Parts: sequence; C-alpha cells; structure tokens
Amino acid sequence: MKGILSRVMLVALLAAVMASSADAQRRARRRSVATTSGPRYGPHIGYNFDTDDLLLGAQLSWPIAPQFDLYPTFDYYFVSGGSLWALNFDGKYRPPTRSGAWYVGGGLNYSHASSGGAGGSNTNLNLLTGLEGRRGRTRPYVEARLIVGNGSTFQIAGGFSWR
Repeated sequence: MKGILSRVMLVALLAAVMASSADAQRRARRRSVATTSGPRYGPHIGYNFDTDDLLLGAQLSWPIAPQFDLYPTFDYYFVSGGSLWALNFDGKYRPPTRSGAWYVGGGLNYSHASSGGAGGSNTNLNLLTGLEGRRGRTRPYVEARLIVGNGSTFQIAGGFSWR
C-alpha cells in the first residue's frame, strides 16, 4: 500500500511540475513576443537642470533581447546666443520586475556646442533610469539622465514611443 501511495504522489508531483513548467514557458513566449516586436520611436521634451535649458529630441528603442534594447537618442537644447545638440548611444536594460516598466541604462554622449562662430565637441558617459509603459501601441515614458564627464549635467525628459 505504501509503494502505491508513494508512486501516486510521485506521479502527481511530476504532473504538477510539468504543468507549471509549460505555463511558465507560455508566459515567457508571450513576454518575449510582446517586448521584442520591433523598434519603437518617438519624440521627447525635457529640461537640463545644470544649463537651465529646455530640450527637444527623438529616440529609437531597438529590442535586441527581451530585457535589453539599443537606445540611440538625439537632443536639441534651446540655449541663448548659440546652439547645443547631443547624440546619445545607449543601451536599456529592464531588470525582472512585476510590470517590466522600470529600466536602467548607460552609454556614450556626444555633444556639440557653438557660439559666435566658435564651436567644440565633447564625449561623455551617460547613466539613465526611467519608467516606460509596456502595453499598447503608444508607450509614454519618463527618464532621468546623468551625463558624466567634461561638463557633467543632469536632465529629465518625457515623451512617447510608437511601434
């Protein structure tokens, strides 16, 4: 009797593990299809606190893996008496969280400033974090970016991305 009971319990345990594993695989496939469904692009607006300037820009988020995107962005700053723009070449990583909305990232920042016929460029390091909506065709987001290097600055931006 003990042998039969232990075999029944073993079979029940194996069935539960296989059902749980199959369900986890289905959820993972749905998540990977939803998160790697192609590039997203859109505009953003923000504010740089160190230079006290408004910025307008655009971003592209290109999924490479379910939790990692290539994330190039362009920012144009409204400075008085000159021009300032930046290209950012970043990566975004979404740590495993319940909603998957939070991300962290980093990369390179190339900025160019000119004023009165003179100009110069800098290459710096970007560190960023943000929250992004994860459902629907239009995904709002807000992010904070610290640009570390020659002339370190901090900025906050928000915008929308579309597929």
